[in-house]
Amino acid sequence: MVGGVAGGMSAAARLRRRDESASIVVLERGAYVSFANCGLPYHVSGEIDNEQSLLLQTPQSLAASLNLDVRINHDVIALDPTTHQVTVATPDGQENLTYDSLILSPGAQAARPPIEGLNHPRVTTLRTIDDARTLAAHASTAETAVVLGAGFIGLEAAEALAHRGLKVTVVEYAAHVLPPLEKELAWLLAEEMRHLGIAVHESTAAIMITDNAGTPVVHLNTEEEVQADIVVLAAGTTPDTRVFEDAGLACTRGYIVVDEHGTTNLPDVYAVGDATLSKNLVTNLRHPVQLAGPTNRAGRLVADHLAGGPARPIPATLGTAIVRMGRLTAAVTGANRGVLDEVGRAYTTIHIHPSDHAGYFPGATQMHLVVHIDPTTGEILGAQGVGGNGLDKRIDILATAIKAGLKAPDLIDLDLCYSPPYGSAKDPVTMIGFIADNVLTGQTKLWHPEQLDWARREAFVLDVRTPTEYATGHLPESVNIAHTALRSRLEEVRTLAAGRPIAVMCQSGVRSYIAHRILVAAGLESQTLSGGMLTLKAWLGNTATTVLVS
Repeated sequence: MVGGVAGGMSAAARLRRRDESASIVVLERGAYVSFANCGLPYHVSGEIDNEQSLLLQTPQSLAASLNLDVRINHDVIALDPTTHQVTVATPDGQENLTYDSLILSPGAQAARPPIEGLNHPRVTTLRTIDDARTLAAHASTAETAVVLGAGFIGLEAAEALAHRGLKVTVVEYAAHVLPPLEKELAWLLAEEMRHLGIAVHESTAAIMITDNAGTPVVHLNTEEEVQADIVVLAAGTTPDTRVFEDAGLACTRGYIVVDEHGTTNLPDVYAVGDATLSKNLVTNLRHPVQLAGPTNRAGRLVADHLAGGPARPIPATLGTAIVRMGRLTAAVTGANRGVLDEVGRAYTTIHIHPSDHAGYFPGATQMHLVVHIDPTTGEILGAQGVGGNGLDKRIDILATAIKAGLKAPDLIDLDLCYSPPYGSAKDPVTMIGFIADNVLTGQTKLWHPEQLDWARREAFVLDVRTPTEYATGHLPESVNIAHTALRSRLEEVRTLAAGRPIAVMCQSGVRSYIAHRILVAAGLESQTLSGGMLTLKAWLGNTATTVLVS
């Protein structure tokens, strides 16, 4: 095995359990072969106080329990697939090792964008124990930090440093933080970051880092300069595969191409983990999935294949992932709009804003869920959410439903546990099923925030919130008629609409659905805003104050 940690160690441990007689050698470039890399940000934050808690196994413990020959500080610098040999740089010099089977788990390394000054001693990454140790040491005396990148690692690093009391600035080149997240959810996450005192610069690039008396200064393409005691580089990763590509290993953009058993194009060479391409269950696209769960699973399954006999294939993935930011959690599974648009897949989007548990039980908090479904078949194509307690549970249920091939209306039939402290009789997942069924059967017709220009130009916008709610912010073209008064004012609505379609909206989408059914029963053409004003405001983000009036 070339590389330890998740992929290599999972393969080695499983293979030993399947074959007691095999000679299993693990070659690890670094000093730590088995550590909890997902826990690194929480060591930096101080929540995991003892660094030793992150060190799961040592070469000695693995030799004792699994009879594995684990060699740390051993760097594979060449591969000869013809002779079945690898050349290894060791503390004692180079040596050649012969293999019958070779499992590659080289992982990825921090991407280094073309930013002058990245070699400043106060610029670090957060991928290894040494990185975490260095960052924690710097943070113990620092007051300010800049994080370059607002993906999962960048957000975890920013939260960790803010938790320690540092004034943090996050710089993200994409249009919003956590780019895989839909924009209306990313806005909520960015607002929580600002609540924590984190300055957020979106659609912004760092172009240079200079030094001011030992302190790095980050120059942005907005002509702003941010001086900080620490700079964390979290601008993505690149696969660590150059040595193997040079040996003829088939790669795409540096990522290793494998089949469903981890087999590569080279004889007796397999690969798992961050440096491989995985097949997406929804889109069939192949892309890297750098997550601990899929990597551990792939290591186990490749070992089963090598051990002989029936072996389960490495499954297609959904990229299910989660991150904490202060009081909020953000989680994703399946495809987002960008990917669905890329592959030309038709979809419609459902937004809901339920409480995590029964509203009458103390402590209920709101969550925000976005689910994409096929408008013809009802297939669940992707789901995302931002919220507090219970969000992880709902995304996990939806990920399971996608894997199981359930259609969105099938969510209605799930038997989910319920007690007021934990949920509602109509669980948020069940509510998604209700709305999906209404959409697919024509009981409701949705319009979405991206259709705002259409609504303002071509439709009659009917806001069915209370007058008090309406006064807090509304579209200037809209007319306010509370849904409870709508039945008695239908002729007024008919006159005002003047043959135009009616774009109904409320706060979260519940009352506008009731109004929609009233309007349809009266013979009027109507559709309701998915997720209501809560979704629209998040979609508009900073521009909400210029679009809405009060």
